Amino acid sequence: MSLKHYLQFTDLTADEYAYLFERAALIKKKFKTYEKHQTLTDRTLAMIFEKASTRTRVSFEAGMYQLGGSVVHLTTGDSQLGRAEPIEDSARVISRMVDLVMIRTYEQTKIERFAEYSRVPVINGLTNEYHPCQILADIFTFIEHRGSIRGKTVAWVGDGNNMANTWLQAAELLGFTVHVSTPNGYEIDQAVAGVSDSCYKVFKDPMQACAGADLVTTDVWTSMGYEAENEARKKAFADWCVDADMMRAAKPDALFMHCLPAHRGEEVEAEVIDGPQSVVWDEAENRLHVQKALMEYLLLGRL
Repeated sequence: MSLKHYLQFTDLTADEYAYLFERAALIKKKFKTYEKHQTLTDRTLAMIFEKASTRTRVSFEAGMYQLGGSVVHLTTGDSQLGRAEPIEDSARVISRMVDLVMIRTYEQTKIERFAEYSRVPVINGLTNEYHPCQILADIFTFIEHRGSIRGKTVAWVGDGNNMANTWLQAAELLGFTVHVSTPNGYEIDQAVAGVSDSCYKVFKDPMQACAGADLVTTDVWTSMGYEAENEARKKAFADWCVDADMMRAAKPDALFMHCLPAHRGEEVEAEVIDGPQSVVWDEAENRLHVQKALMEYLLLGRL
């Protein structure tokens, strides 16, 4: 199988995603019934963290162990990545010792440079620009609860960040529409998302973005690396808190998602994230199952 990386959502085709969602469902079913699924026995995953993480670390580490493999955990504080050693040299060395690399960092260019010199598949665990593993889990969660996402409407309320960029990529590839509502100055960058304007619509009013949506989703107002802007962002985003009125504007059976961690009373009200339409805990768990399917596919292909 030729070397394949997963650096942004567009790195796979719609057909490959259909396989991954089917495979993730099988892997999850086995997990729930305590049936072993160890297709990556004796394989090693290196996890490199420049940005701190809870869900990314637990899901990848637990997932690799459950697949029969092992894990090496590195941070930029205890490795030479991008510090005394060029990223390209780190990639050359690390990829000779492991079978798979997951990196969670700031600039997308860092992970692209690493992948260019890696002999093994590289997975984007999050960058400033994209978060493909999270959207993979989100769409799988939607499919579990509502069936195919093709033709549906997703309302994105909040920052035009890495999550928003990746939702747009998924919409164009998988055939759904994103309604985007962000405050002035925090819009999405269409060039970064790399999509046409046919897969999304922009609304100044978040209520209008939510109207008729099948899924309403958001993220924290201040992502990692932007902490200095926190107070300014709180003021700018005050009207972009997902509340019960926004959920009522959506379809009666609309779902709510949030990639977590969440700040109740800021980007979402407690009655929404803890309410009956919220699927955030399924969404969080599904990071484990889709990433297991992804790692298996990148190393072994279709089984």
